This record gives sequence, structure tokens and C-alpha cells, in this order.
Amino acid sequence: MQNAFTVDVEDYYHVSAFESVVSRAQWEHYPSRVVKNTHRLLDLLEKKQVRATFFILGWVADKYPDLIRDVQRAGHEIGCHSYWHRLIYLMTPEQFREDLILSKDLLEQITGTPVCSYRAPSFSITQQSLWALDILAEQGFRYDSSIFPIVHDRYGIPSAERLPHSLPTQAGNLLEFPPSVYRILKQNVPVSGGGYFRLFPLQFSSYCLNQVNHSTGSPFMFYIHPWELDPDQPRIPASRMSRFRHYVNLGRTEEKVGRMLDQFQFSSMSEVLDQLSLTPDENH
Repeated sequence: MQNAFTVDVEDYYHVSAFESVVSRAQWEHYPSRVVKNTHRLLDLLEKKQVRATFFILGWVADKYPDLIRDVQRAGHEIGCHSYWHRLIYLMTPEQFREDLILSKDLLEQITGTPVCSYRAPSFSITQQSLWALDILAEQGFRYDSSIFPIVHDRYGIPSAERLPHSLPTQAGNLLEFPPSVYRILKQNVPVSGGGYFRLFPLQFSSYCLNQVNHSTGSPFMFYIHPWELDPDQPRIPASRMSRFRHYVNLGRTEEKVGRMLDQFQFSSMSEVLDQLSLTPDENH
């Protein structure tokens, strides 16, 4: 079964957990490591012969357009990850639309191809910001991966559909591919990447993702950030919880991702969703 491998291309100082100590006006003053770290992922994916979806932060594309062209030349799908990495539920619809158009237009100018896939910063399409789905469809997006069906202090809709499905909006249907969870004792356990993948033993993550494939007959969604392969990145003086979430097990991530790529079949998000042939009233 083909599963979706996705990368959120942002630098270590862009993450939402550091917003209170790193303002956007300061981004220019931090040493960037996103080009080198993204190439580490590109090299790993080339070695394993895997195509993925790279959700690009518009700010990164603006600064490093050649990096985006490198990702495209390697055969990967280019998706949108906003321009300023702002939490959607803290924005107005007008602010969200402006940010979305800015980032989408920039990526399309760089790549010369339509950008149809989106992931919200920190999965911030929640119950308070479901209106964003209408704007995504209005602006020509077909695929989304922004609704995390878990309980979390920053994001999540615990009751949301766990498997890929079609979402009706006022501007047409979106194909939604949630980050994957494993159901344990009526609770959704996040097992699909990021800090959860770094925290849990690989054997546990692999078991849960394998169960998603076999117990539901559905592909799973995996996500990672380039900075998660970089244990030598500068440390940000944030809260203890934020530091733990960001820095836990960074030195083991690249090896774990490589082993996981050997265990499962992967492709880009749009390719996986298109193979499912979802219809507006159909869940898988």
C-alpha cells in the first residue's frame, strides 16, 4: 500500500512553540539551516527512491527559491504551508486569504506549476477555523492535511474523521488527509510523525502505522520537518515543555526515518489520494 510521506519545510526558529520568544521581525537575524537540512531529506528520499509532498513555507521560498526548484527537480510535489506560519484560528478570514494567496502565487511563480496541496501551520484548522476550508477551495486547492484528530493544547479536532475523506465546502470539495492516529482504548494516539515519531520507539510507531494499513485498509500520513534531522541546531531559550517537544531525540531522527522508509511504501499526498478515488459522500 502506498502511504503519504510529507515534509513541512520551515526553519528551526519558525515553529509555533517559539513564537513567544522569536518574533517574525527577528527571523532574518537567526542563522538559517533550512537549505542544508532539506537537502539531507532530499538525499535520503533519493536513496530510498521515494516521492513525497513538500509543504513549503512562503517565507522560505522567498529567501531560497533555488531550494524549491531543487525539490521540484527531484520529482516531489510542492505544497503550500502558508507564508508567515501564523496559527489560522488567530487570524481573520481576510488575513488568512491574503497570506494564502501570497504564498501560493510565490510558489507557482517559482515552480511554474499549480500548487494544489495545503497544510496549515501547526495543523491549526480547528473547530474555530473551519471557515478556512472554504477559502482553500475558493483559491483552487484540492488537497488538505490540516485537521489532526487528537487532543492537543495548540491544535486538533478529536472527533474528526481519522481516515482520508472528501470534505464539502462552499466552493467545492476538498480531499482531506489527516495526520494518522492509532486508536487505543477509544483514544486517538498520534503516531504519524514529528515529535511523536521522535519520542516513541520506532518499533511502536511502525506497529501502529502497520495497523492503520491493515485494520482500516487505508494508507497512513507521515510528516517530518527538516530541522528534525539537525541535532546541532542553535538552542532557543523557550519554556521547558517547548524545548522538550522540539529537541527530544533529534540525533536519532534521520536513522529512524531511513529505517521506516525501508519498511513501508510511500508516495506524495496527491498521488495517494488520487488512487483512492474518493467521492463527496465516501469515506475510506
